[in-house]
Amino acid sequence: MASKLPTVAIIGQANVGKSSLFNRMVRAQQAIVAREAGTTRDNVLGKVEHKHHTFWLVDTAGLKDPNDEFEASIQEQITEAADAADVILVVVDSSQYVSDQDRTVAKKALRSKKQVILVTNKADLKTTVSPDEFKRLGIKHIISTSAEHTNGIVDVLDAIVELIPAAHEEEPDEILRVSLIGRPNVGKSNLFNTLAGKQQAIVANIAGTTRDVNRIAIRYGGRHIELLDTAGMRKPGKQEVGIEKFSVLRTLQAIEESDVCFLLMDVNELNTQLDQRLAGIIDEAGKGLVIVISKWDSVEDKDAYTRDALAPKIAHNFKFVPWAPLIFTSSVTGQNVTKLFDLALDIDARRGQETKTRVLNDMLQKAIQRHPPAGLKNTHPKLRYMVQTDTTPPWFVIYGSNLKYIHWSYKRYLERLVRETYNYAGTPIKFSFRDEKQIKANREKEQLAKEKLAQKTDTDEE
Repeated sequence: MASKLPTVAIIGQANVGKSSLFNRMVRAQQAIVAREAGTTRDNVLGKVEHKHHTFWLVDTAGLKDPNDEFEASIQEQITEAADAADVILVVVDSSQYVSDQDRTVAKKALRSKKQVILVTNKADLKTTVSPDEFKRLGIKHIISTSAEHTNGIVDVLDAIVELIPAAHEEEPDEILRVSLIGRPNVGKSNLFNTLAGKQQAIVANIAGTTRDVNRIAIRYGGRHIELLDTAGMRKPGKQEVGIEKFSVLRTLQAIEESDVCFLLMDVNELNTQLDQRLAGIIDEAGKGLVIVISKWDSVEDKDAYTRDALAPKIAHNFKFVPWAPLIFTSSVTGQNVTKLFDLALDIDARRGQETKTRVLNDMLQKAIQRHPPAGLKNTHPKLRYMVQTDTTPPWFVIYGSNLKYIHWSYKRYLERLVRETYNYAGTPIKFSFRDEKQIKANREKEQLAKEKLAQKTDTDEE
């Protein structure tokens, strides 16, 4: 079973410092996968680790499509957050008296029956209002912060991790979970029904699921596959308005639960910024990815609008996930629909494959001889050896010294070589760099702390 991380949503009216708070909480973490050049993902989503807990942090202020002039109402944001988040951070400006909007936000958040924390931000300003003012909002847990000066950020993280379960690996099962991801009206429901209808041996509709994710269990190629459809997020007529109307949080949870994601795009409306953002989220979550161009039957002039003409344009827009296969489908004619199941099974097998350490290190040494990593004047990174530490997604650790000087382009180069050595089409692969000097220094520090503690215990006993 793919692990499912808790979600924490930041809500509140404009200009209270939600995005600053988000950036501080995300930047404070070492374990965030760094934003690499070439991705167009906005900072609306971060994976945060704190005290053996991991969670997704979502800034609802960032869920607005920059090309969309319609500003979603605050109620819309709160409803969205309350539906899908495990913990809600309500942010207010501590230099302003409580407004009607603040009361609305607090009331809706509390009505959601989720865990709610009130963050009174901008506490560094001289004009801060008395803390008693904010007790009127009815939220028991109040934390004062200054995102600008990083004050109170750790207190917020501490409060969150008390409310969510510790990170743990769920027991693996044999079910392959595949989700259909994409904007409204790109044909997810049609594809879902076609995929389900193609199979004679449907086990059952799975009961007890949320109203926004349809699931069906299918048997294909000797495997149990659970298909998740993230459609049905909005009533018809409310779907055209852009990213606010697109339930990012629920989509995120479907991605988190999946092994492989099919990112659907309507052939008549390709390469929107949101599609790129979704691909970035799937990549960061470490899930398998297939870019699925739907409604191919609706293209009338197939000669002028050929697959060969379209594919390079799509590849260019998704060049930050060059490993993701591209497939053209039609739910109406059934073109390539069953191929999707075969693709998912292939990707799942590749995500689980293990490498040979000897092969990896031969590859690493040849890579260094061909292109030694650049560094500063007297401090060049030294890469000594690499090992694979995990699968689904495949994870590689490289040991050496001065590794902080390795440029992101060199990491891309190493990833390309690993992919040429082993076939990892359809899945992201992750790298960690461990500095041996740093590891040694940390061990010595720990040892010293233990010795000091032992000495203190001896002295106390005397």
